[in-house]
Amino acid sequence: MDWQTTTRDEQMKAFGRLLDILDELRLKCPWDRKQTNESLRPNTIEETYELCDAIIRNDNADIEKELGDLLLHIVFYAKIGEEKGAFDIRSVCDVLCRKLIYRHPHVFAGETADSSAKVEQSWEQLKLKEKGGNKTVLEGVPASLPSLVKAHRIQDKARNAGFDWEQREQVWDKVLEEFTELKAEINRMDADRMEAEFGDLFFSLINAARLYQINPDNALERTNRKFIRRFSYLEEQTRKTGRPLKDLSLEEMDAIWDEAKAKGL
Repeated sequence: MDWQTTTRDEQMKAFGRLLDILDELRLKCPWDRKQTNESLRPNTIEETYELCDAIIRNDNADIEKELGDLLLHIVFYAKIGEEKGAFDIRSVCDVLCRKLIYRHPHVFAGETADSSAKVEQSWEQLKLKEKGGNKTVLEGVPASLPSLVKAHRIQDKARNAGFDWEQREQVWDKVLEEFTELKAEINRMDADRMEAEFGDLFFSLINAARLYQINPDNALERTNRKFIRRFSYLEEQTRKTGRPLKDLSLEEMDAIWDEAKAKGL
C-alpha cells in the first residue's frame, strides 16, 4: 500500500503490529530476550548515526529503513521498562504529549509566537520552570554529545537565555582574536596552551556558523565527503600510472587534485 493512502487507523494498526512482534521476540528469541538497556545503548548510537547519514544523503528509502531501526530501539526500551514496572510505551507517549502541549503555549494555550526564534527561547524558559526539569540553562546538554555538536548546542541554549552578540558581524572580531592568541602560543610551542587556544578558535568558529544559520556539523561533514571524493579520484588516477601514491611529488598530487575540482568532485 502506498504510504500516502494510509489513514490514522492504519498507522496505529501498524504500530500495534510492531509492539506485538516485539512481544513475541522478547518471549521466544534468545538474543532479544537477553537484551538490556545497557546492551542496546551502543547499537542505538550506531542506528542514530546511520539515520543521520541517510538524511545527509537525502536517501528516502534509507531514511525509511533507518527510522524503522531506531523505532525498534525505542519500543524495545519501553518494553524493558514495562517488564521492570517502571513505564511502558503508553506512558512514554503520554509524557511526550504533555511536554509538547506545555512547551507550545502559542499553539495550545492562546499565546503568540511570531518566529521560530521566539519559540526556541520560550521552549528553554519553560524547561527551566518545569517541575523536575533543568535547574540551569546548560544542564540539559548531554555530556556524551560529540564535542562539535555539544559546542553548537551550548551556544544555542545560551542564545535562548539572551546571551549572544548584538550584531552577528561582531563574532569575526572574536574569531580573529582567538586566531591571534593561537598563533602566539604556536610561536611559544606550549603544547597545552596550543590545545586550549585551538579549542577556543573552534568554539568561536562554531559560534560564527550558528550566527549565520549554518549547521557546523553538516558543514564539516560536507567537507569530509568532498575530501573523500577528491582523494579517491587522486588514488584512482595514480593507480592508472602504476605508481604508488607516496611516490608522487606534491606538485603532481596538486595537479590531479585540481582535476578533481574542475570535474566538480
